[in-house]
Amino acid sequence: MKKLLTFIAINCLIITLSFGQGIGLKIGDIAPELAYNNPKGVKMKLSSLKGKLVLIDFWASWCGPCRRENPNIVDAYKKYTKKIFKNGKGFEVFSLSLDSKQDAWVKAINDDQLFWQYHVSDLGGWQSEGSNRYGIRSIPSNVLIDGKGIIIARDLKGQDLHQFLERSKK
Repeated sequence: MKKLLTFIAINCLIITLSFGQGIGLKIGDIAPELAYNNPKGVKMKLSSLKGKLVLIDFWASWCGPCRRENPNIVDAYKKYTKKIFKNGKGFEVFSLSLDSKQDAWVKAINDDQLFWQYHVSDLGGWQSEGSNRYGIRSIPSNVLIDGKGIIIARDLKGQDLHQFLERSKK
């Protein structure tokens, strides 16, 4: 009986670890690469933003709290996009949508006036490879990375985002 319980416990641990690869991402870790198409079908890579502070924003058109947070992100983008930070030059937003319908995704980008360049999605909804890679279990959610691609903060919303960016300025 003891051997059976040990066998079951080990298998549960292996299964948990294999499904939760992104869950362990924490501040100080290197951000995994993201490379997905924008609404026009052009592949956009997170690594192309090396050298900048980047807010990876996980959201969806159907997510009310996400849509309510969008004006805050727009304000941060306007205010900090050209600032110099201790660990990056400039601020960019890399929006990864968990939408499964392109029309709804594009409409939300336009309606919310999300005018930055980096909007991506694999249109996989909750099965999105990118959100799984980062261990995203709810939205809105975000990860802030520095110019070297290191995670420096998670889930900065409202004034917390602005305060963190302000403290990070050079």
